[in-house]
Amino acid sequence: MELAYIPSPSTGVIHLGPLPLRGYAFCIIIGVFVAVWYGNKRWIARGGKAGTVADIAVWAVPFGLVGGRLYHVITDYQLYFSDGENWVDAFKIWEGGLGIWGAIALGAVGAWIGCRRRGIPLPAWADALAPAIAIAQAIGRWGNWFNQELYGKPTDLPWALKITEGANREAGLYHPTFLYESLWCIGVALLVIWADRRFKLGHGRAFALYVAAYCAGRAWIEYMRVDEAHHVLGLRLNVWTAIIVFVLAVAYIVISSRVRPGREEIVEPDRSKPGTDGADAVAEKAEEKKESGDETTPEDSADAGDTVRDADADADAGSAKKG
Repeated sequence: MELAYIPSPSTGVIHLGPLPLRGYAFCIIIGVFVAVWYGNKRWIARGGKAGTVADIAVWAVPFGLVGGRLYHVITDYQLYFSDGENWVDAFKIWEGGLGIWGAIALGAVGAWIGCRRRGIPLPAWADALAPAIAIAQAIGRWGNWFNQELYGKPTDLPWALKITEGANREAGLYHPTFLYESLWCIGVALLVIWADRRFKLGHGRAFALYVAAYCAGRAWIEYMRVDEAHHVLGLRLNVWTAIIVFVLAVAYIVISSRVRPGREEIVEPDRSKPGTDGADAVAEKAEEKKESGDETTPEDSADAGDTVRDADADADAGSAKKG
């Protein structure tokens, strides 16, 4: 007897005249806006400038969408290139199908391009965006609810998801894995925020923590899903991906904390004045500490030295170009 369950939307599309509003796309768009808004707040708190996050997101988001779609199409090619399927459907992103692994990987390439153009370190920007990305994923997962996809095994739990009869799905009550992952992503965001405040994570370690924590949850959630997927040694492909990426993220945290301890002092040098570069920013920072009576720690000196060397390298490159 069905006492309680989560209903599925009767349709994933709302038409405003000739304009279709698709729930899947709407969730993705909301997630992006929230990520940029919150990421901007964290970037400013780290000493960056307002608007930098949005400028870099202009590069990261399109790259991420392309990467997410490519990963999905490549790993589920049979949905588009097998007998009886239409390969044109591979371009219908609004029908669902974005692989987070490809989205993060190619999105990082876009972010790297944007950071290079602004002259800021990618790891610092990634640290600021880490919990914001997790929140965006939590919102975006509700797009799967609109499309009635990515649910788990049958269950009679009170929070079971009711799926209606449709193409490639059978009516019934199933585990709402989209909801599990959404809640997990919120927990990941809170974990990263807490750890960042407690341990002053820097040089990409906050982002690596987000990646590791997400992978830990994705592994057991993926195990519950019943949609078609490729298997390797008895495990779904995405489970293996989560395990491998988790190990790499943890290794990065350990190695990075030993090689580059502490957190970046300067994340975005002030280039508004002619002749202002990273070395000037470090000198101004040291002068501020001297005036306030704070002593420079070996950690600060190391970060300052790195910034000066980076600034000198940029200056040499600029001189070479002018010559």
